[in-house]
Amino acid sequence: MTKKVLLCDDEVHILRTAEIKVQRAGYDVRVASDGQQAWELIQAEMPDILVTDVQMPRLDGLGLVKRLRENPATHDLPVLMLTAKGYELSHTELAEQWQVASVLSKPFSPRELVELIERTLASSAAAV
Repeated sequence: MTKKVLLCDDEVHILRTAEIKVQRAGYDVRVASDGQQAWELIQAEMPDILVTDVQMPRLDGLGLVKRLRENPATHDLPVLMLTAKGYELSHTELAEQWQVASVLSKPFSPRELVELIERTLASSAAAV
């Protein structure tokens, strides 16, 4: 069965580039332009993994992750976080407090993103 990936970023060019690369890698991809839209998509159809930007309008990436972790149905959803260079986040805090699997700084290579998605899905499957 094809794994579902939800990509969430308010920068259209990043979202579109990532969407094309992840689809070509064989994933079923959904996209959201902010955390609120991502939350609504997750409620409608649970993805296998979420890739979200930190800084977005309406609901930012951290707010989205907090909602996921507070909800039993979404608590264990694997999350990869994208950050702009210079926007420093504590990778340790994100991992320990919010169970964020990994943080990728922009600009990133789409191939690197696909490899990270593959590794994260493999390790979350192994943990089950």
